[in-house]
Amino acid sequence: MRITVVGTGYVGLVAGTCLADMGNEVICIDNNLQKIETLKKGFVPIYEPGLEELIRANVSEGRLYFSTDLKSAVEKSEVCFIAVGTPQGEDGSCDLQYVLNVARDIAKYMNGYKVIVDKSTVPVGTAEKVTELIKSNTVHPFDVVSNPEFLKQGNAVDDFLSPDRVIIGSNSDRATKIMQDIYSPFFRTGNRVIVMDVKSAEMTKYAANSFLATKISFMNEVANLCEKVGADAEMVRVGISTDSRIGNKFLFPGLGYGGSCFPKDVKALIKTGAENNCEMSIISAADRANKNQRDLFIQKII
Repeated sequence: MRITVVGTGYVGLVAGTCLADMGNEVICIDNNLQKIETLKKGFVPIYEPGLEELIRANVSEGRLYFSTDLKSAVEKSEVCFIAVGTPQGEDGSCDLQYVLNVARDIAKYMNGYKVIVDKSTVPVGTAEKVTELIKSNTVHPFDVVSNPEFLKQGNAVDDFLSPDRVIIGSNSDRATKIMQDIYSPFFRTGNRVIVMDVKSAEMTKYAANSFLATKISFMNEVANLCEKVGADAEMVRVGISTDSRIGNKFLFPGLGYGGSCFPKDVKALIKTGAENNCEMSIISAADRANKNQRDLFIQKII
């Protein structure tokens, strides 16, 4: 299948490369000419184990291309992935300006039916905004799909090629079939593709990250109490993590959660709750606990 991936940041570059490695013809688009020229030469601007080798292999085999020409890419492709940044606003909300700008540009260059895929992490309701924007800029038929990523830094290639699950949020049978064709390799060893409506898919990404963030904050509070009462936090962690209902992942005490996703996604979900008059008390508490953990660390150092 012919696919365009707009954005060659962490998500877009990994997704585009892995989609090419799955047998698709992929054009990765970015408006940064210098970055595109660097990628064409086989040099990768981020470090991710196995990514550079995959890029070089798929470029040499004619499945992966890098370009700044969005018009040509859209015209050639059946599916267009939007994988641009969604930075956090000052109020904790998700800034959608880059997603919407790309959607508008894709609409202008459409020459027939396209599936537009939100790969960027976006709050519930974004697909509706993208749909309305595209409608106002094209006469061609299209569908908007949510396909959130679940990649861990340092393990992103393996996470994409051997995922726990692939979420496809679609309200169209036609788009669903196309997305299932793209991810058909994951049907060979068991069905890891979960199809749901668009809004549920958008919410799934935020819910998953916020739950994992909550586990981290919970364990940090337990560890802090252990220190006060003389219990061994590591023994407690082992004692509860061996419960199959809890598990041992994201249950290590420390500085708290960080990185590019958890803080941003937690705050965005809290903001979405506030906008819909729905208090997210547990997730808000995890957010406060995470901040307090860093303050506690500083006090310990002092």
